[in-house]
Amino acid sequence: MMNIAELAGRDSHSRRLFMQQAAQFSLGVSLTAALPSMARAQAGTADTGKAKNLIYIYLSGGMTHLDTFDPKDSKGVMLGDDPISTNVDGMRFGSQLVNLAKHADKMAVINSMSSQNGAHEQGQYEMRTAYEKLATIVHPTMGPFLEEMIGKRDSILPDSVVVGQSTSNAGYLNPSRSPLPIADPNGGVPNSSLLTDDTRFERRMEIANKLGKQFVSKYDYSGAKSYVEYYNQATTLLKSTELDAFDISGESNREAYGDTRLGQGCLLARRLIENGVRTVEVISGGWDMHVGIDTAIAEKGQELDMALSTLLEDLESRGLLDSTLVAVGTEFGRTPNINMNGGRDHFPVAYSTVLAGGGIKGGQVYGATNKEGTKVASDPVRPRDFIATIGHGMGIDLEAEIFSPNGRPFKFGRGGTPVTKLFG
Repeated sequence: MMNIAELAGRDSHSRRLFMQQAAQFSLGVSLTAALPSMARAQAGTADTGKAKNLIYIYLSGGMTHLDTFDPKDSKGVMLGDDPISTNVDGMRFGSQLVNLAKHADKMAVINSMSSQNGAHEQGQYEMRTAYEKLATIVHPTMGPFLEEMIGKRDSILPDSVVVGQSTSNAGYLNPSRSPLPIADPNGGVPNSSLLTDDTRFERRMEIANKLGKQFVSKYDYSGAKSYVEYYNQATTLLKSTELDAFDISGESNREAYGDTRLGQGCLLARRLIENGVRTVEVISGGWDMHVGIDTAIAEKGQELDMALSTLLEDLESRGLLDSTLVAVGTEFGRTPNINMNGGRDHFPVAYSTVLAGGGIKGGQVYGATNKEGTKVASDPVRPRDFIATIGHGMGIDLEAEIFSPNGRPFKFGRGGTPVTKLFG
């Protein structure tokens, strides 16, 4: 029979299985979700940009740009309702964004996004990492990348959190950089209750630490050090009051955000930023509108309208908007023509994204599509440019390189060109 050390040393899958089982059986606590990143800050690094925090709202499925931030006058392109005016002259939104129209002066809309990825998985991967999805490597999302470049904040809380999905990873970076995944924003940190008494838990922690140190010294596997760190920091988090940062049940304005995963996710993001988390991604699905887009956009458009408008108001009222960059992204847009099922299909040729706060000069539209919305007419922006723009706002040196374990160099934004005109 294979012993546990042999199992742990065979391959990456076996090592992960070993770590999961060791955590569950020796610690008396379930770690099916990744634990928070607790790595120490790199010496000599510091935030240098105006934006100190990032909230990235990702609308999974492909947001229809024509019914949100890039409406047209053509009746053959639009649905029944006409575009609405905003509080900025000449800036128009789709008819469902009535509350956001009052905050257009805080927002910079990019209407000239363009990608070559027309498939969901590949498009989402690029819009969250700036890199093409490959079979040979997994790239980190922005939270782990920022932590690697800027350093871990001196806090018990994780440096990055992803809301709306149940798993996460740090790509080729040290596993300790992994964002903490929160599948349900109303549920708090998953698996955070001890499954045994304190005394037994402490004994199991001692055993786990001893096993971990023996494993590291025998097999020289650097990843194991991160898991040992997970165990130590998880204990601190489980026994601290910092877990309260994930509890939104007492927030007085919960209804204003909307009783949706997106709305409550944005509320949780604001609360986490306020408590010291640097990067929060909020993932919201339901934007793949191949059928009945008129009904679908009425629901999802209002959901986005409530969540984002309240988030901007909330951040501003708390003095956090200037230091928090809020970004809205999606993998592609939707076709200008309505298909036979009353929906719009995938359209990577042109789509929209949004930036606000964190040094962004609001009240502007960058780039444009033609009057039918069929192609970018001016100032095209690629996914890597969009993420480089976020990096620029966060004060990142976009020429700086970090290296994967096999020595390959990578840059934040993949060498993209930031749209510096968006900043005031």
